Amino acid sequence: MGIPKIMSCRKRTWSPEKRALLVRVLIRMNLKMGILRTSRHWRSQNLERVTHKSTRYMGSVRTGNKGKSIIDNARIDDGGSEISESDQRAEESDSSEDEVPSRNTIGDVPLQWYRDEEHIGYDVKGKKIKKKERQDKLDAFLASADDSKNWRKINDEYNDEVVELTKDETRLIHRLLKGKAPHAGFDPYPDYVDFFKWDDAKHPLSNAPEPKRRFIPSKWEAKKVAKYARAIREGLIKLDKPKEEPRFYNLWGDDLNSKDRAGHLAYIPAPKPKLPGHEESYNPSLEYIPTQEEINSYQLMYEEDRPKFIPKRFTSLKSVPAYENAVNDSFERCMDLYMSYRAWKKRLNIDPESLKPKLPSRKDLKPYPVTCYLEYRGHEGAVVSISTEATGQWIASGSADGTVRIWEVETGRCRGVWTIGEPVQFVSWNPLSELPILAIAAGQDVLLLNTGLGNAEDQKKIKELLQVEISGTAGDSDEQPLVSWLQDDKHKHEAIRLRHFKTVTSVEWHRKGDYLSTVTPAGESRAILIHQLSKKVTQKIPFKLHGLPVSSVFHPSRSIFFVSTKKNVRVYDLLKQKLIKKLETGLREVSSIAIHPQGDNVIVGSREGKLCWFDMDLSSQPYKTLQCHSKDITNVAFHRSYPLFASCSDDCTAYVFHGMVYSDFNQNPLIVPLEILRGHASSNGRGVMDCKFHPRQPWLFTAGADSVVRLFCH
Repeated sequence: MGIPKIMSCRKRTWSPEKRALLVRVLIRMNLKMGILRTSRHWRSQNLERVTHKSTRYMGSVRTGNKGKSIIDNARIDDGGSEISESDQRAEESDSSEDEVPSRNTIGDVPLQWYRDEEHIGYDVKGKKIKKKERQDKLDAFLASADDSKNWRKINDEYNDEVVELTKDETRLIHRLLKGKAPHAGFDPYPDYVDFFKWDDAKHPLSNAPEPKRRFIPSKWEAKKVAKYARAIREGLIKLDKPKEEPRFYNLWGDDLNSKDRAGHLAYIPAPKPKLPGHEESYNPSLEYIPTQEEINSYQLMYEEDRPKFIPKRFTSLKSVPAYENAVNDSFERCMDLYMSYRAWKKRLNIDPESLKPKLPSRKDLKPYPVTCYLEYRGHEGAVVSISTEATGQWIASGSADGTVRIWEVETGRCRGVWTIGEPVQFVSWNPLSELPILAIAAGQDVLLLNTGLGNAEDQKKIKELLQVEISGTAGDSDEQPLVSWLQDDKHKHEAIRLRHFKTVTSVEWHRKGDYLSTVTPAGESRAILIHQLSKKVTQKIPFKLHGLPVSSVFHPSRSIFFVSTKKNVRVYDLLKQKLIKKLETGLREVSSIAIHPQGDNVIVGSREGKLCWFDMDLSSQPYKTLQCHSKDITNVAFHRSYPLFASCSDDCTAYVFHGMVYSDFNQNPLIVPLEILRGHASSNGRGVMDCKFHPRQPWLFTAGADSVVRLFCH
């Protein structure tokens, strides 16, 4: 890129080295290409016209080897004398520095090529010309502090030397920085010289007569005016009405009205200060004036709680002294306006009813249990667990008084009573109707009891199934057996006693009726065991338990096993013997679990009164979390055929929900709360201990700590 030449009115020329140095000075002083364009434009004007009053130069400009501008063929414009030879020599050169050869001998190549080299070129003999040693920044700073002319010294990277600018050069640079011409004698606004000479002119430039159209109205303008008038009458063009100034204005209102505020969204007016009240009056009522005891109590308060103004009474307004905290209050007011954050808050006019989810009417979701139909009384202690028989004709209840009772559902008649001898923890019927076997968990034993129901063929099959040939142990060949399979002859019907080494809290049957699982929370690695009734075999699950187990449930149709601990629920595949999914409940402590009949949805109850619904196809996080009970949830249950599920709690209530699961994967389950069932009384801080649905009817059985089992029907 060529470097433009900076010329004065005397056509002062510069050497390439000096021009490059001057350009670097301008760049260092934050001068950009605009100045170069200004100087180039000024130079082009100078070549054509130097003076409009006295002299004009005309000729060709040629450039020599060293960039010198030589003006040839100088002529006299207006008959004056020729330019003197001394002026012409001064124009060609005014400094001896132009004749000094440059120290840099690398030629026209970028200087960055020699940035990392120790030399800057070669001399005539081919030896390297070494660079001068640069000063340390600290030494350069100290030298600049002592040198008063340091601000005029520039480092010339091209020749590797320090050049000091003269006063004329600094004056020239200052003029360029101000946007002026380089030379002070240049006039950027010369007087205008008219090209026509009006003096002694006998004839004008044109002697043509005036045209006729200048003396008649314009038809085109008339058509245009008529068009605008028609548009105004039809309302197509609306004229701006003059703004009427309001006669009245709100003295205490905002500075901007709503229209002005719409155009200035960033402006937020400051809040108005509090208006003075009765206590600020110079003669307030006696009720506003504090007593001396109140004034003394103010001194005991914190400074921020202390009232800032204490009312006083004066006889007249003239006797009111100046407010001593006026300046301080004004300063605090200004600081509040300056430091406080203000923002517009749009108030949403939303109907609260529209925010509620659109749920179907409860009338459309019938049938579901509503009212108490029967009460089963007979237990002396709290009824801890209940279970319905597969046909729905019988219901079994276990109590803390150590007895198990079987009731007829429709009549409430007690079919039989078995005394276990220990508080019953859990009861569970076999899911097969042809095997009416009842599993009872009491203490460290699980009793498989023949209830005596069914026909003769069923009883024959049950007797064969509940026979243990040799009383002994079953399980792995370890020193300590897992479970002892013992024949029980204490009861009138056949029974098998499975003796564990820790207390059993839960028993669950497999859908085929041959397997059952037991949970012993203190059993560590043997906390969950699976028993096979036909072969009298017991085995522990091949999975590592993380935490204390609470309950275990079999999948209703697949070989999947659910194990719930106090924090989460783990889902295992028994055939592949691997973990399928881990459900993160986010609850404080899990108390119960239930599986939907289709097997893809799980509900979990907690000790904090929350109920979580999990959609296993959707996520491992809860799909819905319901805060329904005020105390611990003791049990949750699904209905086998109706879209119903329920939860019971120690707050003596049972909640019934509608839970519809759709076959369409794009549609989420529908959960609707239906009814709150009450009726049980609290005993020792416990309420409803267990709840179970009837296998065929939309009925709900609840067992309470008040020794009563209730049947709620539709």
